[in-house]
Amino acid sequence: MSFLKYANYKKTLNAQYKEVPSHWNVLSLGYLLADPVTDGPHTTPVFLDDGIPFLSVDGIQDGELVFEKCRYISLSDHHTFSRKTAPRVNDILMGKAASIGKIARVKTDLDFSIWSPLALIRANVTKCRPELLEYLLKSPEIQFQILQVANSNTQLNVGMKDIPKLKVPLPNLHTEQTRIARFLDHETAKIDTLIQEQKRLIELLKEKRQAVISHAVTKGLNPDAPMKDSGVEWIGEVPAYWTLPKIAYYCNVKNGSTPDRSNAQFWNEGTIPWLSSSELNQFHITKAGENITEFALKKSSLSLIKRGAVLIGLVGQGKTRGLSARLDIRATINQNVAAIIPRFNQVDSDFLHFMLQHLYIPIREFGRGGQQAALNCEIVETIRIPLPPVNEQKKIAMYLNETLSALKQLSRMATQAIDLLNERRSALISAVVTGKIDVRNWQPPADESAVDEEVRKASLEAEA
Repeated sequence: MSFLKYANYKKTLNAQYKEVPSHWNVLSLGYLLADPVTDGPHTTPVFLDDGIPFLSVDGIQDGELVFEKCRYISLSDHHTFSRKTAPRVNDILMGKAASIGKIARVKTDLDFSIWSPLALIRANVTKCRPELLEYLLKSPEIQFQILQVANSNTQLNVGMKDIPKLKVPLPNLHTEQTRIARFLDHETAKIDTLIQEQKRLIELLKEKRQAVISHAVTKGLNPDAPMKDSGVEWIGEVPAYWTLPKIAYYCNVKNGSTPDRSNAQFWNEGTIPWLSSSELNQFHITKAGENITEFALKKSSLSLIKRGAVLIGLVGQGKTRGLSARLDIRATINQNVAAIIPRFNQVDSDFLHFMLQHLYIPIREFGRGGQQAALNCEIVETIRIPLPPVNEQKKIAMYLNETLSALKQLSRMATQAIDLLNERRSALISAVVTGKIDVRNWQPPADESAVDEEVRKASLEAEA
């Protein structure tokens, strides 16, 4: 698809928009608003399990409002907050704290309230179509302005007085504004569909990855091998000649500790890697977030864990409990992590790592109970794992490393495709809302023409 430029342009005094179509103007956002910009309450209400949705900046995802997993407040709090800020259809919400510049237009008549990190922008429909204003605010040019006016203490913030000062280019005819918005709706929807397809592919590759691991570490590579019941529900049948030892039979399991934070000799200029559970997000651990000193190693109960051990998270309500990673450096660990160290030449560390990846959910369940979901070294030691002869373990691990590398490459390519599509989306919005291309003669597909005609009539009435 190709579009011509406008016939005539004019220079502007704005550095962001050096020239615009001759019948356009560059205006301050405040000139286009029906009401002053407002935000949500700066107090923290009582949150409920159900009630009126209460959105903060995390309620904007991929340019749309998302109510799933949102907070809820009481009807009385909602009424109180609504006296200041009451979102309604076609209002635009903007993140003004932390994730600044996130933009979404309200497309629902559902009652909800917003918190202080969100600003509410309400267009004067006689001057600017809300649908177009949404795209303007999402454009790279205005996103750049938002970053320029942001200030930072502990996080980025945009002052309420600075939002109306944002400069926007705008055609004065509602018919043209409507055509631009309709064109961008149509074209960005096609791009968004492609993005969703790539995201779905990434999810399918994740599922494929887990399925490949699970099959290989419980069934082996020989499809004709005779099978036996493992006696363990989440393992099922395994090859008849495999054993099912407890981890403690072939491995030592130990955890670590945290040296006294107040003792500078334990931490200052340390060179020995010290790992917390956050490092388990590395599939293969190659670096540490913190280091301790030789003095700390001598004076504490810590010991160096050798390369090839498999580390596993012991605590946490999130994904950390039961999460495993292979250690590719010599390091110490804290009390929230256990190291599983093969004791004999009977367990291949890569195979053990893949096995623990397969057993992630069952292992998490072992840690339930008490006041906090937690595992400990004794629990880990009692976990039974299917174990083929060590040479077969190595073959399985090699097969999985090769197969997962191919899947990772496919996932990387899908991620790159998403990045390119997002760039294309952003560039298209920029070109259209700044008047670099002329879409006035664009016609929607036949099945959309009736809707477009209704919008055109509404625009003409607004202009009149």
